[in-house]
Amino acid sequence: MAQPPTEDPPAPGAETACRACPLRPLKLFHEPTGEELELVQSLKRRELRLGAGESLIHEGQTDAPLYTLLQGWAFRYKTLSDGRRQILSFLLAGDFIGVQQKMGDAAAHGVETLTDALFCVFQRDALWELHRRSPMMGFNVTWLTAHEESMVDDTLLSVGRRSAEERIASMLILLFKRAGALQADAGAGGVAFPLTQQHIADGLGLSLVHTNKTLRKLERRGLHRIVDGRLYLRDVKAMARLADLYGDGRPPARPLV
Repeated sequence: MAQPPTEDPPAPGAETACRACPLRPLKLFHEPTGEELELVQSLKRRELRLGAGESLIHEGQTDAPLYTLLQGWAFRYKTLSDGRRQILSFLLAGDFIGVQQKMGDAAAHGVETLTDALFCVFQRDALWELHRRSPMMGFNVTWLTAHEESMVDDTLLSVGRRSAEERIASMLILLFKRAGALQADAGAGGVAFPLTQQHIADGLGLSLVHTNKTLRKLERRGLHRIVDGRLYLRDVKAMARLADLYGDGRPPARPLV
């Protein structure tokens, strides 16, 4: 059960200026113009630090602002009345959060942290201001939303058509590539992997027992290893063939809001 968010902002002077954002030098992200940085900075209201297992957005919430995940991992989810949960997507540093809620009256899904996390918080009308004041930034938001939809499409393909082995192989290689793109060594020394087997099961529509058996089977085949919260892919090409991926799983260069 997610805990209520800790609303205390960082100490004065501790917030990260957009120009000094540690994510911007990474090759994964497009280089913004000075005007774009100034616009994003003007719409940023504060930073929010949450612990692991805390709720950022509740299902049905009507007043959630927009966020960019600066540090840590989180996930989007939906629950049924009896508590069963489907994880829709996993969120990593650089992901823009809350656009879906702005398209309706209330948040149709919740967002919970997987690890300690730091978020940039934007004013509630930031989405409209980005489109109004900078068509390029408006396009960037549209691109990010479309990219998120494409990842959800792949999850739907996994749940609907892939076998358990293919589902887990697909999730592992895609998350490995995404996390690796945030590291200087691109994952050569493994990547942080805070997911439990329950998170994997909830993200792929599998039982916990089936998830455990399949992970052990893939590890015995020499495809991967998960140890001490890190994921190592031993045979990336074999894992990609098993997952039947479209492309190599490498995330495309993208804008950062």
